[in-house]
Amino acid sequence: MNDRPNILVFFTDQQRWDTLGLNGYTAGLTPHLDRLARQGTFFKQAVTPQPVCGPCRSCLQTGQYATTTGVWKNGPGLKPDAPKLAELFKGAGYRTSYFGKWHLSEGTGNGPVPRENRGGYEDWLGANCVELVSGPYSSVLWNEEDEEVHLPGYRVDAQTDAMIRYLQERADEPEDARPFLCFHSYLEPHHQNTDNSYPAPEGMEDVYRSAPLPPDLQKLGGSSAEDWAGYCGMIKRLDEALGRTMDVLTSTGLEKNTVVVFISDHGCHFCTRNSEFKRSPHESSIRIPFAIWGGAWDGGGERNEAVSLVDLMPSLLDTAGIEIPEAVQGRSLLPLTRNCKENWPVGCLIQFGDAGLSPGRAVRTQRWKYAVTASNAFKGQGDASEYEETHLYDLKTDPYEVKNIIDSEAHAPVKAELKKLLLELMETRAQEAPVRILDAPVKRYGQRTIEYPCGI
Repeated sequence: MNDRPNILVFFTDQQRWDTLGLNGYTAGLTPHLDRLARQGTFFKQAVTPQPVCGPCRSCLQTGQYATTTGVWKNGPGLKPDAPKLAELFKGAGYRTSYFGKWHLSEGTGNGPVPRENRGGYEDWLGANCVELVSGPYSSVLWNEEDEEVHLPGYRVDAQTDAMIRYLQERADEPEDARPFLCFHSYLEPHHQNTDNSYPAPEGMEDVYRSAPLPPDLQKLGGSSAEDWAGYCGMIKRLDEALGRTMDVLTSTGLEKNTVVVFISDHGCHFCTRNSEFKRSPHESSIRIPFAIWGGAWDGGGERNEAVSLVDLMPSLLDTAGIEIPEAVQGRSLLPLTRNCKENWPVGCLIQFGDAGLSPGRAVRTQRWKYAVTASNAFKGQGDASEYEETHLYDLKTDPYEVKNIIDSEAHAPVKAELKKLLLELMETRAQEAPVRILDAPVKRYGQRTIEYPCGI
């Protein structure tokens, strides 16, 4: 058997962190993921570096921030000279494959993704925007020869069936065959863009009519009253697909030498923070489920360090023993499984905004969320030279961010610390040019002064 591990990435779209049983949700949506994450390494505080489909996928495939990849909004494709996950694995002797939603090909419309826009993946069964070319029971993808493929069944099941066939083919190969990197990208539980619905498998939406709403949705509402049951049904079917996938790895013997990743690109706030479902710095938008198991990742436990989706690409390279290019801005998470966290950052950088919106930046630590937003003068741009403080949340006392305290005079000391940290992360991690951050106007609530010990 090849001693280099196979790697399988199970990638969902727009899945909130608090839909996991591991994170306290009681509706039982993710029993397979909960069990497998406990076996491996679970990154409880993980966030996305950019809560929009295309930009965060560029971060995932390159290990760079969206301002570096150039994909700071939906639409652009990956730069030819960017470090690409599939190309690096292929260069190291891996077979690379991609299933499902890509969203990183510029100007392809509703047809197949051109080979040169596929990020170096060899085996291919995908589409640039799955939500625009197929429905929940009419899955359409294109293979590596640009042939249109119609898959039968509910879309999650249809894609899972295709991946299972692929895994069986890999299991039937000689023991000295190339190891594989298989990336499986589901649309679900993202909404169906053609009608803004959350179409669960038939009958499953009814099962979750009384599923409890998270506290932010209870208070702020948005579209959650009409969308939450379907959203839950989609997540339940995804977890069943994960269970089926792991059964195949077990029955074929591939499990013994396969590392599996579960991750989502961003969350979903159901129109509570703006007029749609993400693109904001709030936990419901930026915090994601993230777990890795198998091989060196087993027994890593629950980690609470500052971890981002941008760190997955270098982590996978490290797992396979492939050198991480200097241009990669994320860092390998593998040392955390051995409690090696020297000089680990206390916070994660988040870049938010998109076409038609002003750019913003945020830093998230275990306790605090601090965000700044540019004025309308920078609307529709990827970055800005000047921002203003717009958000501050104490995640310890207000984990669902229902009270913005950015204007609190009592919190001036912690804001000053977080501003310094944010500027440092922008410059050192994402290589952004130095910027100016304007203080938010403050209000004095009563006469009480709050003292904050050092540390954030």
